[in-house]
Amino acid sequence: MIEAVAFYLFATLVIAAGALTVLVRNPVHSVLWLIVAFFNAAGLMVLVGAEFIAMLLVIVYVGAIAVLFLFVVMMLDIDFAALRAGFVRYLPLGALLALVLAAEMVFAIAAWTAGGIDLGARIAPTPAAKPNIEAVGALLYTHYLFVFEAAGLVLLVALIGAVVLTQRKRGGGRPQNAAKQIARRPEDAVRNIDAPVGEGIEL
Repeated sequence: MIEAVAFYLFATLVIAAGALTVLVRNPVHSVLWLIVAFFNAAGLMVLVGAEFIAMLLVIVYVGAIAVLFLFVVMMLDIDFAALRAGFVRYLPLGALLALVLAAEMVFAIAAWTAGGIDLGARIAPTPAAKPNIEAVGALLYTHYLFVFEAAGLVLLVALIGAVVLTQRKRGGGRPQNAAKQIARRPEDAVRNIDAPVGEGIEL
């Protein structure tokens, strides 16, 4: 009974927070509702025994991605009127995509309840005494080790590419000359001037 109440509570809060993420006018409030949705989704993952995914939702998505979204939204000078005008312009396309996604969900639920697909045979069985995190780690670093390393290399290349794109030369800038700064002497930067009383100095 407690598990059923917790499931419906978390599911309701996830749906409500997801809807408010899209519908609220203030983008900062939208990011905050997104964080609420992530927390409740983590609660659902704990209920089904996937505590590793729940930890990823809290640490990675809430602790890094959602906070990054929040800082970006607060620092950028966004024209909210233009965003609302774009929302109204693309509303028919968005409604069409929402109907397609809803139809796919209904089809998937109908296929699952029909019993023709054996979902239990498609997942990796784990012993009852083995924690979920240990099972995922053992599978990730043994059977999928090379794929995991390849994904890390792809992310490294993406990081280097982002740094290279931000370091491109722009016109009108003053580049830093580290060698010239290090070779600078104190007498090149400081001047001792005996200024007359009541008069200023010429710069």
